[in-house]
Amino acid sequence: MARTPVHDRILRLLSAPPAEPDLSAGYLDLLGPGAAPAPTVAQRVMRSTFLPQIYERLWRPVGFNLAKGWPFGPGTAAEQALARDWLGLGRPGDARRPAATVLDVACGPGNVTRALAAGVAGDGLVVGLDAAPAMLSRAVADTAHPAAGADHGDRAGIGYVRGDAVELPFGDATFDAVCCFGALYLFDEPWTALESMLRVLRPGGRIIILTSRRPVLPVGRLGAEAFGRVAGLTVFGDREVTDFLREHGLTDVRRRRFPLMQLAGARKP
Repeated sequence: MARTPVHDRILRLLSAPPAEPDLSAGYLDLLGPGAAPAPTVAQRVMRSTFLPQIYERLWRPVGFNLAKGWPFGPGTAAEQALARDWLGLGRPGDARRPAATVLDVACGPGNVTRALAAGVAGDGLVVGLDAAPAMLSRAVADTAHPAAGADHGDRAGIGYVRGDAVELPFGDATFDAVCCFGALYLFDEPWTALESMLRVLRPGGRIIILTSRRPVLPVGRLGAEAFGRVAGLTVFGDREVTDFLREHGLTDVRRRRFPLMQLAGARKP
């Protein structure tokens, strides 16, 4: 794929830009063919070639909505609107959308990335980062050819990077907003990953995390923890993520709890 202005903008955000960027798959590949294999069951599923085919229409809306307490919890559209709101972005089509630079960590097939871009002005930039080639290939294809009914209006530039979500490849204080939806619990080192997200966030910038939540009832808690150990997931307690944000000096910390998931957000002073 030919190098585009969006690729050039992304390269300028990197802490160590490659001399010869690999853009052959339509995204910037910083890992190459020698990347380490996924060590857990959950990570192997996320990197499969099958999951991207069903992720946006089946896997995510069914699994996540049930974990958020369907039919009482927010659906996918409401969840994405919450992300734009908590990150200080605009509404799709609003002329007052900010020209922000936004990072979507562990973006998968780009469904959240594109939803964030709809809240950013046309001269903004939204970067989706993931380690799974199959997910990123689907993200590139769906971004280039949006589904019928998707936002086709003026929106931010969108680009994708194959990189390490735990050790983000970007320079310090490069993003106005950082989002990580449905992935923090997959990481081997979630707290290191969260520290990396805070590092690349600019002063005044906002972060939002959608992640697992340990049920309060003992039976549910034990079941969630047992499943997490088998699948290789981290099941976070109610206050672990928000306490971490406060301990790292963030302000305007907020949380919204669902049966098996939670939203946490904050602002970097």
